[in-house]
Amino acid sequence: MSTATQEPKSSAPPRLKRERPVNPEIDKLFKMQIKLEASDLHLQVGKPAMLRLKGTIRELEMAPIDEDTMWRMFYEIMDDRNKRIFEENGGADFAHIVPYEGNNWRFRVNLFRQLGLPGMVARKVEQFIPDFEGLYLPPVMVDLCKYDQGMVLLAGVTGSGKSTTIASMLNWVNHQYRKHVLTIEDPIEFVYTSDKCLINQRELGMDVKDFHIAMAHAVREDPDIMLVGEMRDRETFETAIHAAETGHLVFGTIHASSAPGTIGRILDLFPNDMHKAIRSSMGFNMRAIVGQKLLKTIVDKPSRVPIVEIMKFNPIVKKVVLEAQDEKLFSAIRIGKDEGMQVFNDSLYDFVQRELVSRAAAFEISPNVEELKMMLKGIEVKAPAIL
Repeated sequence: MSTATQEPKSSAPPRLKRERPVNPEIDKLFKMQIKLEASDLHLQVGKPAMLRLKGTIRELEMAPIDEDTMWRMFYEIMDDRNKRIFEENGGADFAHIVPYEGNNWRFRVNLFRQLGLPGMVARKVEQFIPDFEGLYLPPVMVDLCKYDQGMVLLAGVTGSGKSTTIASMLNWVNHQYRKHVLTIEDPIEFVYTSDKCLINQRELGMDVKDFHIAMAHAVREDPDIMLVGEMRDRETFETAIHAAETGHLVFGTIHASSAPGTIGRILDLFPNDMHKAIRSSMGFNMRAIVGQKLLKTIVDKPSRVPIVEIMKFNPIVKKVVLEAQDEKLFSAIRIGKDEGMQVFNDSLYDFVQRELVSRAAAFEISPNVEELKMMLKGIEVKAPAIL
């Protein structure tokens, strides 16, 4: 009796694959986005494609896109999982890769419905992770990468450059220390090339079912540093702060307008009877909160610069947070200037003095215009006594 030779079976679980056409129609628009160095691509039914160039949205010279074309373009770049998510939730987030001039460019894509019609916003992820100088970040950012344990948060609105700043911080660590960095992302944006660090990147949905399972696995994966993405809900923050309590350095982002305002934003995730416990947890485990905004410049390069507010959790800041005196945090940052802390006006003053940002633009986003005017006139702004 003859026996047929059988191929060995793989023990690896099946992965969801995107059946990608050779040249998806939408890639033409992504390539235009790369060529014109636009940060974002916007698609809306009945309008031409639009790009955000140097902070301003501009329409491309092309015919409006009809609904059928939009659906066809979207379904070409979604895998089965994202199709299910989109149909169930009315929106989906995922990474999309476009080959262009010998490189693979990554895009963070958000598909959604509005007024029953499909729409899209895609953020271009830069090919290379710039260093702090390349991003025009203050030198004190280096200090925020040196902690052995605790949490560091980047606060800001969508499109404020939080992800890029964290990528720059993790890459600095990658070039300096021999540590294990674990990222849990939805989706993965920057892909790191290991230098001194061992780096593992897990994408929700593709590599692990959800955030909570990923975090449960993480404690058995021996990370020194973890990137947990966005603090969207109570469970995410609780899990992340627990990782910080148990000896990890945790980086994350949160939607908040300022570093001091982040405290209230976190407390809003919890019922009032838990606020004291959450303040205690933040007081003892938070290492720093960085608030960030992007502002258009008056030069060709860079086209935008990060306006940064830095609040380290020194003894004064800890005391203010623990005693629920958040209105004093701004003054506490001023007192900590010698430790590298700064408010948004300090950052605005620096860029105006370097002739990168106009006074008018600085005044428009300043949280305290009169104070900034005094600083530009050379009048010293003293930190008030708060304790």
